[in-house]
Amino acid sequence: MTVNTFFPTDYQLHLFHEGSYFQSHQLFGAHILRNSNQVYTRFCVWAPNAIHVRLLGDFNNWNGDGYELQKVNDEGIWIIVVNQDLGGNIYKYEIISQTGERLLKADPFAFYSEVRPDTASIVYSLNNYEWNDAHWMNRREKKNILSDAAIIYEVHLGSWKKHDNGDHLTYLDLASELIPYVLEHGFTHIEVLPIVEHPLDASWGYQGTGYFSVTSRFGTPDDFRYFVDQCHQHGIGVILDWVPGHYCKDAHGLYRFDGTHIYSYSSAQDRENVIWGTANFDLGKGEVQSYLISNALYWIDYFHIDGFRMDAVANIIYWPNSAGGKRENPFGIQFLKKLNKEINEYNPHFLMIGEDSTEFPNVTAPVPYGGLGFDYKWNMGWMNDMLEYMETPPYARSQVHSKVTFSFLYAFSENFMLPFSHDEVVHGKKSLLDKMPGDYWEKFAQLRLLLGYMFAHPGKKLLFMGFEFGQFAEWKDKEQLDWHLLEYDMHRNLNTYVKVITKLYKRSKALYELDHLQDGFEWIDANNSHQSIFSFIRKGKKAEEFLLIICNFTGVNYPVYKIGVPKEGEYREILNSDQEEYGGAGLTNKKTILSKDEPFHGQPFSIEVTIPPFGFQMIRPVKKRKERKGNGKEKVRSHVVSRRERKQT
Repeated sequence: MTVNTFFPTDYQLHLFHEGSYFQSHQLFGAHILRNSNQVYTRFCVWAPNAIHVRLLGDFNNWNGDGYELQKVNDEGIWIIVVNQDLGGNIYKYEIISQTGERLLKADPFAFYSEVRPDTASIVYSLNNYEWNDAHWMNRREKKNILSDAAIIYEVHLGSWKKHDNGDHLTYLDLASELIPYVLEHGFTHIEVLPIVEHPLDASWGYQGTGYFSVTSRFGTPDDFRYFVDQCHQHGIGVILDWVPGHYCKDAHGLYRFDGTHIYSYSSAQDRENVIWGTANFDLGKGEVQSYLISNALYWIDYFHIDGFRMDAVANIIYWPNSAGGKRENPFGIQFLKKLNKEINEYNPHFLMIGEDSTEFPNVTAPVPYGGLGFDYKWNMGWMNDMLEYMETPPYARSQVHSKVTFSFLYAFSENFMLPFSHDEVVHGKKSLLDKMPGDYWEKFAQLRLLLGYMFAHPGKKLLFMGFEFGQFAEWKDKEQLDWHLLEYDMHRNLNTYVKVITKLYKRSKALYELDHLQDGFEWIDANNSHQSIFSFIRKGKKAEEFLLIICNFTGVNYPVYKIGVPKEGEYREILNSDQEEYGGAGLTNKKTILSKDEPFHGQPFSIEVTIPPFGFQMIRPVKKRKERKGNGKEKVRSHVVSRRERKQT
């Protein structure tokens, strides 16, 4: 058998060029291969307009003489097979362009890279990690993407927490520190800001050079796989922020890879992303489609990732530099459909979440029905309206009442996710806590109210790190979160509130089972603009699964307040943001609340409750003993077991 055995087949080449080779990472890049007792390292790269391509590395003193790659087809695929195991060695491609320009390029398909500011690729095998997350992977196949609870903790790994000397936590450190923290706070998923290799820390990973290379800032690819593995073993999903629309223009990256724009549009008008100083991928080109869709499947296969949050979908649907930003990009739209269709067929349990700020229709409709095929769309309209509403002084909120109600005119037109992301707490926008008007106490009260309202509103939840203890300063990407704030009562109390509300949310099917359907929501009173009080019902699939929600967006206390209810009987307040343990004044409804046979708010019955200032309240009907499965014994036993399991972990 000769080394030519390791060359690509004509069929593989055909698929790559037409945009259908979705395992292209198994051909391109650096791969350690074995034939009998001999070990080889194969390098393969696409550079269609190059005159010569040579391999440089520490193994040949960065001298490419004798390491020329062979051009295997007219479309510019180059290959070399070296009779050595070069695992761990660093390398680049020396590309001579048609104009004689000498370019030193990192490998677009490299699995590992040098730590910045160094930029070479590293030969790395991904065949040696043994996964231990089979239970999670099997469970994931049985989950319902739309009707399950989801609370996503968005994390920038470089600034969540740091070592005392200022060094980053490694992937291994994060496995031992971040995972217990996420479990303690009740989150279901961790979403990580982009971890593709990127040269500049300040880009937060959104301007990448190595799409197949896990950033080396925090460790090796296998270290990151260990982190994901541990997340799964502890019941936490992992979502990656993914950026298939544009890439950075650093000299060693994809930009002008062979002296021409092979990864981006040929027209400067379409290629140059003026806002971010990046280059837009040519999403209509077959080779780029193969590259990006392969990358998506690569993260699914090799890293067991559970989903993507796709960044800047609007800049894919529409040409970024078009007048008004509203000229549709047919290449981008077709790419999104192709990508989502392929991923859904490959793994229907993989979450695809689109960060789309536009009104483009059917973003979450299946591709066969004319949609883009995402599972969720970020509800940017809800986010903008609610933050604008909360930043309005309470006495003036009656004038912007519709900011709260408007979201329900479209809440079920897509499968929505409610985001308070990193973008809302940086660049002078202030932290969530500091956005709240009023004095110190009022800021905390209103943040508790806002979080309560968010958890009660239809849609899955995403929140950026630091909200859970009331980060006062906006996010500083070069520093860790202000953990010292937990030494202060109000911040500890808010942290307690967050832990309670996340766990209550996960126990309450009415808050998530029908998120995507009108059947899961009913207004009690949407029109009380004078008092800025909103009340509504959240419903589960079973008729008896419902919760009453009351939100008071002013600082006025109401000792007796009447609302309509759909069912006769006893009610109990199960959450009140004004409880003293959360930092409130203690204006709660401790006793059982009896309904009256008095229709109100269009409901057949009514109750009277105390409403605290800036209060969020959750009230449920009291089930009679015969309605409780096993008279409640199963619930008690389950609680004891779960506590014991938590102690063991």
